[in-house]
Amino acid sequence: MSSERARRAMARRMAGSLSLLALAVAAPAAAESLKGALSKAYVSNPTLTAARANQMATDENVPIQRAAGLPSATITSTFNENILIPGGQFVIIPRTLQSQGQLNVPIYQGGTVRNNIKAADARVAAGAETLRGTESSVFSQVVAAYNDVLRDMAIVEFNRANVKNLEVNLRATRDRFEVGDLTRTDVAQSEARLSQAQADLRNAEANLIGAKERYIQQVGEPPETLDAPPPLPGLPASVDEALDVALKENPDIAAALKNMEAAGFDVKSARGGRLPTLSGFGTFNRSDNFGGARAQVPINIPSTQESAVLGAQLSIPVFQGGRPAAQIRQAQARQQAAMENHIATERSVVQQVRAAFASWKASLDVIKSAEAAIAANSLSLEGVRAENSVGNRTIIEVLNAEQELINARVQLATARRNAYVAGFTLLAAMGSAEARDLGLDDVAIYNPADNYRQVRRDIFDWSSRAAPTIKATRTTGTPAQDASVTPSAAGQPQD
Repeated sequence: MSSERARRAMARRMAGSLSLLALAVAAPAAAESLKGALSKAYVSNPTLTAARANQMATDENVPIQRAAGLPSATITSTFNENILIPGGQFVIIPRTLQSQGQLNVPIYQGGTVRNNIKAADARVAAGAETLRGTESSVFSQVVAAYNDVLRDMAIVEFNRANVKNLEVNLRATRDRFEVGDLTRTDVAQSEARLSQAQADLRNAEANLIGAKERYIQQVGEPPETLDAPPPLPGLPASVDEALDVALKENPDIAAALKNMEAAGFDVKSARGGRLPTLSGFGTFNRSDNFGGARAQVPINIPSTQESAVLGAQLSIPVFQGGRPAAQIRQAQARQQAAMENHIATERSVVQQVRAAFASWKASLDVIKSAEAAIAANSLSLEGVRAENSVGNRTIIEVLNAEQELINARVQLATARRNAYVAGFTLLAAMGSAEARDLGLDDVAIYNPADNYRQVRRDIFDWSSRAAPTIKATRTTGTPAQDASVTPSAAGQPQD
């Protein structure tokens, strides 16, 4: 046991400065690593693919707001066919085509366009940070699901072994009862403990099935043989160190700051509603009667007439019923809400970091205690069995010793799972659990800035993107999971 702990300690020291997933031991072709599960989720998890699509939609707010400050041109044509012409008309025009071209050029809009663009830019940045947070959240759920399967597989194996052992004990107890070596009470105690173990096994199997289904939900495929996850690098030495990093790098805090910045621009934009606006315009008109005009008197009626106008329009708000003031107050209230949300997000991150750090440290201590308990309980069980064989120990004492050993093994499996999940949750809160941090070099890393750069200055009315297609994988075709345990999947997370 001591040599095993020394080996683990050496592995932790070697892993301290390396990537989280680069240390995974090469697995057999049929095995799944944590890195592989994360890669599959990165490409096909619907929560993540939907978040990327929503960020693309947020990007479009920038060209939408910019369009309000750009020139606009329209052409309007109207065709008239006069099917009933009243009598007494000096000029009769059976049909006409009237066309008008109009150009509007915004010159000054009170700063609303400029500030709306800045607000949209800030919200794009906030959306990018939110996407980072979604990525970390999805990865945290994948890590939890992966380790849940490993833990529950181990617990099922412990319980199955316990049931088999208790079945053997019951047969031996009955045999000794037949020869008068034990009492009916001893038999009843063995039967009761076996029944309880069988119930525990059923619960453990149900928990394993649930864990497998959660894995499918996150990864999109059933878990097969799962490798033990590699050690987690970059974990802080103290909770204060973790909190310092989180306050600077946490994506939720960064998103809240950008949303607060956007709300400030909204206030400036609302104030522009009380200022004058200036725009230039030009119109061109053409009327065509196709040479069909007739007159009762000898006059010349041209078949086409054209006119053009250039001008400027200054609009000075005088009274708007209090609407601009209400819009300003509304924007200010939303700015205050954004400021308060930033504090709420900061509080949440502080809680997450401190709770995850405490859970991680506590789980590491539980691992040490559970390992010591397993060693002690194994030795105790051997002694109790030996003493029972010579009549110095009762059957119930043997059964209790066996139960204490399996409880310690379950506690160790649970603590290893909890330590790994808490450690990863801590990294996520510190902003260090995204694809760029995890060495997912087998997938193309999505960069939201690529779409933003593509659409930011697009002013063509007929541009579009490809028709939407589903990128997430469906799980309706996956088989319902059972409680089977793959032979090499009992490896536990390394602490």
